[in-house]
Amino acid sequence: MAKRFAWLAGASMIVAVIASPALAVSPLELVTPIADYKLYVSRGVDTLVRDTKAFTDAVKAGDLAKAQSLYASTRVSYEMIEPIAELFSDLDGAIDSRADDHEKKEEDPEFTGFHRIEYGLFAKKSTEGLSPFADKLMSDVSDLQTRVRGLTIPPDKMIGGAAALIEEVAATKISGEEDRYSHTDLWDFQANIDGAKKIVDLLRPLTERSDKAFAAKVDANFATVEKTLAKYRLQSGGFETYDKLSEADRKTLAAAITTLAEDLAKLQGVLGLS
Repeated sequence: MAKRFAWLAGASMIVAVIASPALAVSPLELVTPIADYKLYVSRGVDTLVRDTKAFTDAVKAGDLAKAQSLYASTRVSYEMIEPIAELFSDLDGAIDSRADDHEKKEEDPEFTGFHRIEYGLFAKKSTEGLSPFADKLMSDVSDLQTRVRGLTIPPDKMIGGAAALIEEVAATKISGEEDRYSHTDLWDFQANIDGAKKIVDLLRPLTERSDKAFAAKVDANFATVEKTLAKYRLQSGGFETYDKLSEADRKTLAAAITTLAEDLAKLQGVLGLS
């Protein structure tokens, strides 16, 4: 009987091991994904600095048409690396705040960055008075580049960044409140999706080891969002302006993005890091 009970106890232990969830990802296993993500972010900031230079040069030269045409594409790099840019709250506020973040709205002297210039270019349809804002924007993105070079990316900021990018789209950006003057919101949405997808791709081996079904579901949700956004791509490049989307279009897009955000919010837990 003693031998039988010993065998049963051993069998129970085996079943428990098989049934238990995957072990949490170790810090060592995150070294390579984080290093690769740091490289991705660094390259993104380098592109941002280059593109912002061309954009602000057009603004300072008084070339309204060129400045308007460069606005959306210049922001793409910033939106892709936004979880890391937001670690520097002073710069993020200066570069990417909206008029609503300031007491005097568009007339507030603290309202600077992309959206202040966007207001001039698309609401006032003029470059007049924008040179100081262009100079400050260029200075701020250059400062961001310097700070990112010396940054050690916290694992939770990388992993949580995938959900943060999509949750912000689902919660606020889907209303069209961010690029309210230019209506170039779909450019930002795509950049946010791309930034989140990069994080998920870098973590894929670990995620699939922990929960292959979850990884497949996230991939399917990304594909749904990408397919929805693709409907509004223009042959000439870029996207249709957001004000041209119907209420039904926006609801369909919002539903797909919300579903993706809900799953990405579980990523840290799936990896045993929450």
